[in-house]
Amino acid sequence: MSHRVADALGYKDMDNISAASSRHNSENLPYVHKVGVPPKQNLLKEIAGTLKETFFADDPLRQFKDQPRSRKLVLVFQALFPIFEWGRNYSLSKFKGDLIAGLTIASLCIPQDIGYAKLANLDPQYGLYSSFVPPLIYAFMGSSRDIAIGPVAVVSLLLGTLLQNEIDPSENPVDYLRLAFTATFFAGITQFTLGFFRLGFLIDFLSHAAIVGFMAGAAITIALQQLKGLLGIKKFTKKTDIVSVMRSVWSAAHHGWNWETILIGMSFLAFLLVAKYIQGKKKKKLFWVPAIAPLISVVLSTFFVYITRADKHGVQIVKHIRRGINPSSLNEIFFSGEYLAKGFRIGVLAGMIALTEAVAIGRTFASMKDYQLDGNKEMVALGTMNVVGSMTSCYVATGSFSRSAVNYMAGCNTAVSNIVMSSVVLLTLELITPLFKYTPNAILASIIISAVISLVDIEAMTLIWKVDKFDFVACMGAFFGVVFSSVEIGLLIAVSISFAKILLQVTRPRTAVLGKIPRTTVYRNILQYPAATKVPGILIVRVDSAIYFSNSNYVKERILRWLADEEEQLKESSRPGVQYLIVEMSPVTDIDTSGIHAMEELFRSLEKRDVKLVLANPGPAVVDKLHASKFHEMIGEDRIFLTVEDAIVTCAPKMDLEP
Repeated sequence: MSHRVADALGYKDMDNISAASSRHNSENLPYVHKVGVPPKQNLLKEIAGTLKETFFADDPLRQFKDQPRSRKLVLVFQALFPIFEWGRNYSLSKFKGDLIAGLTIASLCIPQDIGYAKLANLDPQYGLYSSFVPPLIYAFMGSSRDIAIGPVAVVSLLLGTLLQNEIDPSENPVDYLRLAFTATFFAGITQFTLGFFRLGFLIDFLSHAAIVGFMAGAAITIALQQLKGLLGIKKFTKKTDIVSVMRSVWSAAHHGWNWETILIGMSFLAFLLVAKYIQGKKKKKLFWVPAIAPLISVVLSTFFVYITRADKHGVQIVKHIRRGINPSSLNEIFFSGEYLAKGFRIGVLAGMIALTEAVAIGRTFASMKDYQLDGNKEMVALGTMNVVGSMTSCYVATGSFSRSAVNYMAGCNTAVSNIVMSSVVLLTLELITPLFKYTPNAILASIIISAVISLVDIEAMTLIWKVDKFDFVACMGAFFGVVFSSVEIGLLIAVSISFAKILLQVTRPRTAVLGKIPRTTVYRNILQYPAATKVPGILIVRVDSAIYFSNSNYVKERILRWLADEEEQLKESSRPGVQYLIVEMSPVTDIDTSGIHAMEELFRSLEKRDVKLVLANPGPAVVDKLHASKFHEMIGEDRIFLTVEDAIVTCAPKMDLEP
C-alpha cells in the first residue's frame, strides 16, 4: 500500500500498515482498515474554528485577500451599499422592467398602506410614510433584487395589539404614537445587531411549520378584525381572539350593522377575489390584474361615496389624511422614562417577526432566480431602514409577500423597483392624499381581507401533516394560539413547540438495529429493509445523533434494551446468545465527557453479560476524544474498526456471513 493511501486512511506509521497487511494475508482474511487518529488540535484553534463556522461560514473576508488598500476600501463600501456594485452594470433595459414593476407595486401598496396603518391603530398617513423612506434605504443597502418593502399585515396587527395593551390609542394618541416610534427604533436596533454580529442563525430556531401556523392564524385574526369596517360596526372589541370578535359582531347585529357599508364592502371584496382568481388561472401574464384591482376599488368606491354622500347615511370614511412628506420624529422616541422598556420589549418582538418574514421572502425569490442572498446584509439593511424610519414618522416595515410576488411577476430586475415605488408614494403624499377623504373604510377592509387570504396555506399544512406529525402539532399550536388567544400567545406557542421539538430530538435520538443486505457488505436498518438479516451472535446498533450530556444515559439504556430484547428472542428460539455488540457510530458527529462516561458504563455492563463492545466508523472528533479519555485502552485498540464489515470479519472470521 502506498504512503498516499495510508495518509488518506489516517495512518501515521507505514510499518504498522505493512505488518497488519502481512498478518491478515497470512491468515487468509480480507484486509481490515484500522481507524486513524486525527492530529491533535490546539484549543484556541479549535475554538476559533468553531466560532468561524458558526458566525463566518460564508467567509465574508475572502474577497479582501491579496487586495491593495484602496481596493479594500471600495469593497467595504460596496459591501455596505450593494447598489454601487450592481449599479455599474445597470442598463436602460433593466430600468424598463424595474419601472413597470415599481409602478405596479405602488398601485398595490398605496391602498394597502392606508389599511395596514389602521391595523396598527395609526392614522393612514403613517402607512404611506412607511412606504417612502424605508424602501429608499433598502434599495441602497439590501441584497435582494425582488423583495418589496413596506408595512405588512401581520407585523401591523402584532404592533397594534402590543401597543394598545400599554396605551389606549383613543385616550392618549400622542403617547401611543411615540411608543410606536420607540418600538420601531428598537425593532431596527434588534435587526441591525443580529446582522452586524452575524447572529442571523437565531431566527432559524422558529421552524417552518410554526411559521406556517402562525401566519395562517394571524391571517384569520386580521380578517376577523376587518368585520368592523366591512359591516360598518362602530363599537368593536379591542381583543383579537375569535370568541371576543364574534361576540362583538353578533351583539351589534341588531343596531350596529350598516347595509350600505355591507353592500360596498362585499361587492368590492368579490371584485378583488375574482381578480386574484383570474391571475391564478393565467399565472404570470395577468399579474397586473390583482395588482391594480385595489387601487381601482379605492377610486371607484371613493367616487361613489362622494357623489351619493353615503357618508351621511352611516358609511364610515377615511376622512383626513395629512398632506406632505414624512416629518421628523426623532424627538418623539422615548429614550427614557417608563415607556422605554415597554418600547424595547415590543420592538424586539416585532423586529424578530418582521425579520423572519423578510428573510423567508427574500430566500424564496432568490432561489427562484438562482442567486445568493446574504442574510446578514439583509438584517443590517432592514435594521438600518427601521432605525431611520423611526426618526421619520414610520412604523415597522419589512418585506411584503404579496407585493414581492407582484414585483417578481412584473419583471423587476433590481431594487430600483423599490425606488420607483417610493417615488410614487412621495407624489401621492404631496399631491393626492386629499382625494382619499371619502374613501370608505369598507374598501380598506376588503383590500386587507383579500391580501391576507393567501397567508392561509392549506397545501403547506397538508404537506406538513404528511411529512411530520410533530411539525403539524407545532403548526396547529401556533394557529390555534393566535386565533383563540392573541398574536403574542400564538407566537409564544410557536417558539415553545419549536424548542420542544429540538430538545426532544436531542435528548431522545433515534437508534436502529442493523442487518446485512444479501450479497453485499452493506448493513442497514432491519425495519426499513426487511431483506436485511442479523449476523448470528452479533448485535449491530446504530446511534443517529451526537452523544452529549442531554442524551448519553438514554443512548446507553436504549442500547442495553436492544440487547435485552435480542437475547430474549434468542433464548426463546434456543439459539446461542450475543457475543459481540457493534455500535455503528458514523452518524455520531461528536461526543462529550458525559457521553464518554456513558460508553464506559455500557462497556462495564456488557462485560458482566460476557458481551464484547465493538465500535465501527467513529468520526474524527469522536476518535480524538476516545483517545484523550483513554477509552480506546479500556475497550482495546483492536475493537475500533473503519466499517461494520471489518468488525464482522474480525469478530467472526470463521462464520459464513452470506445468508
